[in-house]
Amino acid sequence: MQQGCAAVLCVLAVLGLEAAALGECELTRLLQDKLQYEMRLKYMKHYFPIDYTVQVQYEEVLRPSNITRLRNGTVSEAALRYLWFHVSSQAVLRIREVLPEKHPSWKYIQELCQLFDALGEEYSKYRQADVEVVVADLVKLIHSAGAESRSKAVRPKALLDNCLKVMRMLYGVPC
Repeated sequence: MQQGCAAVLCVLAVLGLEAAALGECELTRLLQDKLQYEMRLKYMKHYFPIDYTVQVQYEEVLRPSNITRLRNGTVSEAALRYLWFHVSSQAVLRIREVLPEKHPSWKYIQELCQLFDALGEEYSKYRQADVEVVVADLVKLIHSAGAESRSKAVRPKALLDNCLKVMRMLYGVPC
């Protein structure tokens, strides 16, 4: 049993090192591989109780229609990717908060967290002052502690479904 855990930790460490050295397109490609339908279904639906939901802020649900509306409002693609990163990484953290470490989905969520951490290194050069005001305000709302009054219940799989759909919209052409 300990050898199995050591092997998993070794793989995660290698994944973390590789992810830190890769660019934005490679990281999103790794994320897309991790967010395959079968994996989302298995880890975010089958391993959870029926109709299980996670409480998230209203702004933490980013759908393709939101991106289309922001694009029509002339928000830059870089700012949209910045917003997607913050919303999606926060959604993954919300899911991780409700999982005990022995849950079958724990390792999967940890791997997603590591990929988002590596992607965060890519986005660390952005500052909220460098993006459009509407995006900066949304990012502030997502990370504000007092916004719990605007929460809604969302299924974990739906959060990751939206994450993947929006990622494909934003990274399909450049990557």
